[in-house]
Amino acid sequence: MQTDFLIVGGGVVGLTSAQVLLQAGYRVTLVERGTTGREASWAGGGILSPLCPWDYKEAVTRLALRGMSMFSEAAATLHASTGIDPEYQRSGMLLLPPYQAELATQWCAQHQVALQHVNPLPNPSPGGRRALLPSPSGGGIEGGGLLLPEVAQVRNPRLLHALRKRVEMLGGMILEQHEVQKFEIAGERVVALQTTQGKFGADAYIVAAGAWSKTLLGEHALNMDIRPIRGQILLFKFDAPPFQQILLKENLYFIPRRDGHVLVGSTLEDVGFDKSTTVDARDDLMRRMREIFPGWRDRMPVQHWAGFRPGSPDNIPTIGRHPHLTNLYANSGHFRYGVTMSFASAALLLNEIEGKPQPFSVAEYRWH
Repeated sequence: MQTDFLIVGGGVVGLTSAQVLLQAGYRVTLVERGTTGREASWAGGGILSPLCPWDYKEAVTRLALRGMSMFSEAAATLHASTGIDPEYQRSGMLLLPPYQAELATQWCAQHQVALQHVNPLPNPSPGGRRALLPSPSGGGIEGGGLLLPEVAQVRNPRLLHALRKRVEMLGGMILEQHEVQKFEIAGERVVALQTTQGKFGADAYIVAAGAWSKTLLGEHALNMDIRPIRGQILLFKFDAPPFQQILLKENLYFIPRRDGHVLVGSTLEDVGFDKSTTVDARDDLMRRMREIFPGWRDRMPVQHWAGFRPGSPDNIPTIGRHPHLTNLYANSGHFRYGVTMSFASAALLLNEIEGKPQPFSVAEYRWH
């Protein structure tokens, strides 16, 4: 098998990396330990924004904003080329109190991000079916809210399905159930990957294995600090979307889908590679949900799942060439925002590989 790049990891970051390399004319093979797009990329909610961007370092918001700006065109291209609709939509995100209004206003002005102060907010109907929208009338949730009208969402499983099909249409090879066991090194280069299905070689290698990246690399990880952070999410079903915008109250979010599903999440748990769901997490999410929507007291989730975020210090990913191995690259550690950052991260990686100028400073993403 002759290939220019061997990508380890079939999540959104691995697939977008494969797509840009294929579009640039390279031969690409992607190996995945399980099934493509079934880990963190599938499990996430698909909010295309840091939850409260003013709470993050500039290295996070810089890359996230770049990714957000690319998503509309990227999703439309995927839909047109594959026939699969990722369900990208600018639904807006409404923050319920408490929040840091002054900090949010300053940050949004500085970064040219639209922000609306909504005061007061109308209460939803007892069934939770009235949209929480800006209203000039009195009454409503005390303290009002902050609306980020340009925040979009995407339906992760459909995005992953479209990306996989696009990679295959472009000539990429995807090998599932191929768990990497060892990197074979000669001098300053990787010469092969030993997998459970045999040995594979390429001119260059990209690690996009999410939460498994550090474990996979072993001693070659150096100072890469990526670990699994479990997140649990509940899924509810309504006859129609009960509101339009994504809702956020502190670290609890509600994501309405077009078909009436609503995702409620999520937890942040440092429990290693334990992907089990827990009664405690379910009960806590439901308690907090009912505090906001008392009319949902008798409503039960139709699904409950967990996934591993690739946790990294300050949510800053590692993107770029290995300091010592000249043909090894990383694109991993995006923590909660792998989907949001995916297209931008892939573009940065391609620039690094080809020695092209970057659109902004990438020093914070380098492999140390």
